[in-house]
Amino acid sequence: MPDQLRPSTMGDAAEAQAITGGGAVDARMLSPQVTSASAYVPPPAFHGRRVSWTAVTLIVIGFVAGGLALVFGPTWWLFWTGGGVAAVGGLLALATNIFEDWY
Repeated sequence: MPDQLRPSTMGDAAEAQAITGGGAVDARMLSPQVTSASAYVPPPAFHGRRVSWTAVTLIVIGFVAGGLALVFGPTWWLFWTGGGVAAVGGLLALATNIFEDWY
């Protein structure tokens, strides 16, 4: 069992034993294209565009302002202003195609 992570069949083991004459099975005999030097390289970090973060910030500010207006009041002018700011942030997010900012 030298290569426990790679799925294989009994046919692979039988073929390897036929090659070695019944000796030990080496993983390189089963799959010569597998190399042990290959390592995982993570993709570069991408945290979105500035315009996307601006849109998200506008949405959050509008939501918080509207929520605080309801808690400390109700202050209706601040509630509707917060709703308007959140709506502008949402329109900016849609206009700049914010959903394409992920990997």
